[in-house]
Amino acid sequence: MTSTLWTHLSKDLRIEWRSKDAINSMLFFAFLVVVLFSMSFDPRGTFAQQIAGGVLSVATMFASVSALNQAWAREIRHQVMDAQRMAPSSGAELFLAKVLANFIFVSIVQIALAPVFLVMYNLHAEGNAWLLMLVLPLGTWALVANGTFFAALAIRSRNRELLLPLILFPIFLPALLGMVQGTGNILTGESDPWLWIKMLIGYDIIFTTVSLLLFDVIFHAE
Repeated sequence: MTSTLWTHLSKDLRIEWRSKDAINSMLFFAFLVVVLFSMSFDPRGTFAQQIAGGVLSVATMFASVSALNQAWAREIRHQVMDAQRMAPSSGAELFLAKVLANFIFVSIVQIALAPVFLVMYNLHAEGNAWLLMLVLPLGTWALVANGTFFAALAIRSRNRELLLPLILFPIFLPALLGMVQGTGNILTGESDPWLWIKMLIGYDIIFTTVSLLLFDVIFHAE
């Protein structure tokens, strides 16, 4: 990790530690989605294992939008983004720092949701539970990497809060499918989740690489 990347990352972590704006908003939306689904369905037995992956993925997706919208909004205050454009460093380092910060925030929310899922949905994995440590981070990285890139793309729009989900959700659909199916296969033990894990790995590599290559163009655009 380079010193510039670490500087950007530590700055975002310190700001969030003091304000807790992103994590609090994500926790509220995520808990709301989980509770609403538990009230709408009977979360017991095999059915709970089948829908749990989808509920967790959708809760993460909708909750993350609020944090992703704030990621660059902080940078445009007091011309911070203009100063970063003039800095003798690559925009890719700033992008990676933002992605890592958002990944940490979303992971914290997922960890906080875990005991709620265990209690409200009475879950136990029929397959290899340790594979969840691959599926969930891979799906989360796909969400925050794309979300951070498109949030930077939409930052100059007056309706960026609406524009971001309109752009992000269609692009994220393949990774969402992999996250839902992979989690469901692990919880039910009905089929091998490795196909979805490999798809998520390929998705992450492709879209992270494309975002890194194009971010400087987006960042320095007037």
